[in-house]
Amino acid sequence: MSDEIELTDYLSRGGKLSSPANVPPRYRGELMRLMATFVDSEMAGAAGFACIINDGPGIKERIAASRIVFEKLANADRVLKLMGEFGADTARYAGHHPWSARLPRNSDIGATRRQGDMRLSVFHYPIEGWTDAVVMNVLMGRATVIQLDEFAGGSYQPLAEAFRAILPTEIRHAELGLEGLRMLVLDPEERARARASAAYWHPRVAASFGSAGSPRFETLKRFGLRHAPNETLAENWRTEVAELFDELGIGPAEGVPE
Repeated sequence: MSDEIELTDYLSRGGKLSSPANVPPRYRGELMRLMATFVDSEMAGAAGFACIINDGPGIKERIAASRIVFEKLANADRVLKLMGEFGADTARYAGHHPWSARLPRNSDIGATRRQGDMRLSVFHYPIEGWTDAVVMNVLMGRATVIQLDEFAGGSYQPLAEAFRAILPTEIRHAELGLEGLRMLVLDPEERARARASAAYWHPRVAASFGSAGSPRFETLKRFGLRHAPNETLAENWRTEVAELFDELGIGPAEGVPE
């Protein structure tokens, strides 16, 4: 117990771990949960975008969607290899898990996870058409960048390094979504569709940050795996999105929940 307290103190003060060999059980459990959430979310996100590639209005847009699918799978594979070093059954992810499965559009499951699937709840909702996909990508893309920037400072060095390598890719995904959205809102009908999609996706993406005052965050903070609380990350995201969507004419006053 004394050793565990000393290690927790070391981690909370910025200490780092670099190998599964010196990771205590509780730390391992939280680390595996964090990695599984990322891998499952990338797999489910890739599956969702794969389904709408051919909805792209042109070759350029379809190439962008294909690139996002490919790179999300590559990102998942990178972190999955780290999970394998802890003895995880990585073959499960190469099997036939229904990553493209979605709930009915009008579902509302908050931040709930489903048994045997650690994807963020937002990836359980269906995408309906190209504009809807672009809006979702912009909202979730910004959320992913904020969350990865937080995880990249974590105490398990191999994972922190992986997230730092992945971050530029996810930034580019968000940029691709924004490029597409800027073009879409030039058309009044598409702007109206984008506004409706923004109102749908905003609360569902917001839920991906988790609840305020989360006990799990306090555990992750003690282990040095997290630093900023959920509500701080969520507020940073809301501020970014509000400014962006106001600029595009689909801001809070026109349909996106504040």
